[in-house]
Parts: sequence; C-alpha cells; structure tokens
Amino acid sequence: MKELAGRLTALDPDAGAAVRVIGYFDRLAESRAGLEALVRGAAVLAGCAARLVDAERRVRVRVEADGTRRDSESPPDPAWPSAALTPGGASALWLERTAEAAPSVVDAVILERAAGAVRIVLDRTRGRIPADDPELVETLLDATAPGTARLHAARRLGLDTADPATRARVVAPLDGRPRIVAAPRDTGTSGGGRHLSPAAHPDGDPQTAPAHPVPVHLGDEPPVGRLGVGPAVPVLDLPRSWAAARTALRFTADGTAQDPGQRVVHADELGGIALLADLVAPGAEPPPDVHDLEAAAANAPWLLATLNAVAATTSLRAAAAGINVHHSTLQDRLTHAESLLGWPVRTPQGRLRLQLALTMRHLARP
Repeated sequence: MKELAGRLTALDPDAGAAVRVIGYFDRLAESRAGLEALVRGAAVLAGCAARLVDAERRVRVRVEADGTRRDSESPPDPAWPSAALTPGGASALWLERTAEAAPSVVDAVILERAAGAVRIVLDRTRGRIPADDPELVETLLDATAPGTARLHAARRLGLDTADPATRARVVAPLDGRPRIVAAPRDTGTSGGGRHLSPAAHPDGDPQTAPAHPVPVHLGDEPPVGRLGVGPAVPVLDLPRSWAAARTALRFTADGTAQDPGQRVVHADELGGIALLADLVAPGAEPPPDVHDLEAAAANAPWLLATLNAVAATTSLRAAAAGINVHHSTLQDRLTHAESLLGWPVRTPQGRLRLQLALTMRHLARP
C-alpha cells in the first residue's frame, strides 16, 4: 500500500493521499478502534474538527484538528461536508470545513472510510434498538427484575455496563414515562489515554490507545412540567435513582400563584429534607400547619405566593423584589398572614415552620 501510494503521489498527489487514507482507516478497523479514535483520525487527517452525530443511538463525538475531544450540543452546519451512516439517514460524520473551502477528493475519502468504520463499530456495540424503548427502560428500573435481565436491558439501551465510571440518572416527569439520562463525565485529555498526534500521518501506525468513553445520551429534551431528578449512579443501580427521582417529584410544584415552588427538584439537593416524604403520605390527612395554610389562602389569594417568596429567599427585600411588590407592602401582607396563620413567619423559628408547612403541603397531595 505504501509503495502504491508513493507511485500515485508522483502522478497525482490527491490520489496518493487518498490511498494513504484508505490504508490508515483499514488499520484502525483491524485494530478494532473505538468511535473516538475514528473521529479523531478523521479530524487530524482533514486538518479540521470532525463530528459524529447519531441521533438514533444518542451518540455525539466531536474532536478538534489537534486531536482534542471537545463535544458540542449545537447542530452541525448543513454546509459542512458529511457522510451519512445509513442511506438517507440523518446520522452522519461531518467535517467542520467552511463553505468557502473548495471540495476535496481527500475529504471525500476520509468521510467515506471513516463513516464506514464508524458504522461497523456502532452496529457491533450499540445495535439499532431505540434508546428510549419503554419495555427495556421498565426492566432496567425494576429492582425486582433478575440482574441478568436488567444487564441485558442496559446493554440494549446502549449503556456501558463494563466501565465502572459510567453513571446515569433517572428523570421522573409528573405525566409520562421515566427518562434515563447519561451523567456528564470528563472528556478532557488529562489523565486519559494517548491521542493521535496533530502531526500523525497516514503512513504511520495508528495510535489507538484507550480513549475517553463516549457518553450515552438517552431521550430527547426533558419533558415540560414538574420533574424529579434522581442521583447519578452506576448503570445497574438505576432502580435507586428511579426511587429517589419519584421522591423528588413529590417536592415539586406547578410554579403558579396557587401552587408556588420549584418545578424541578434534584434528589441530590434534598438532603435530610427527603425524610419528610416518609412522614407525610400522599393523600393522607395533612398536618395541622398545612390546614392553617389552606385556610389562610382561602381568605387571601396572594398569600401562598407571598409566603413562598419569603421562605425561598434570603431577605424580605429579596422576597418583595421576587413578587414585584414594595417592601412596605410585603410587611403589611406578612402582618395579615401571621394573623391568619396564628404563628409568626419573620422569626427564624417561624420561617422554618413556614418552610416545613409549604413542603408538607406538596407532599400531602394525592
């Protein structure tokens, strides 16, 4: 191959370079290089950033021309040269070449050979099962399911069960199916394996030492509405994240004047407050302070939003700014609220009592 490339280069430099590219990616394929190594090879050979976007499998890998991995959530520019992974499909390998650059035969060969190698790796490691298959997700999140069944489901969903560093979390919407989301991980170059040198040449041996694992992105944008977010855990520990996400969901609110509060709650941020979920059962008789809140709100439509602002901010002035009222107006409202509730809300103890009452109001909902 080297001799042929040398002869072709003497006749046509582009043809010689194309043959070297073919040989380079053949060696990567033979060594069973991973996705990042293949995208890195395309970037270094092309002299510009390369990007793999496979929407079906929720895979995104982007590597700069110097071999540094730097992923991006921004969509590829349709003007960039690309090679589809499947005929007519949206998933593709892109070279971030400006529109002003003239089309290159070598670029076309890089894309064709790299995309072919990427396609083989994806089919071998990820399959073509939709990443949000509800039956697989249900099996993976079922703590009573056999371990082998959950392991199989995780693999079919494209989750890396071999790497102990892989983490994922569960998002629990108020209405809809749970979503599994890969937790962010470091994709920098420090502490990882070797990368292709910026000066790597197709004639040289492919440097395909271990690269950073590719993050798995499952599901589309989070659903709109109330969400409970579970902690990031190892893949086979996702039932625990699912249980925590459902608990966090109970602490959420609609974010309206009649149901003020956070629409998205992370279980990681609850700390000891999560213990309240075990004390206040959904649909059970609410605690007395919650009864007082409901009765007071029936007499003052502004009360819940005002008290939530006081409970959620660091000062009364910040609370007044949050609900767009004058500081003196807020003071008048709080005086009236305290007379309705029967306890103070501007003392440290009273503010804590208010925070607990507002929280238990959410937990007591059916």
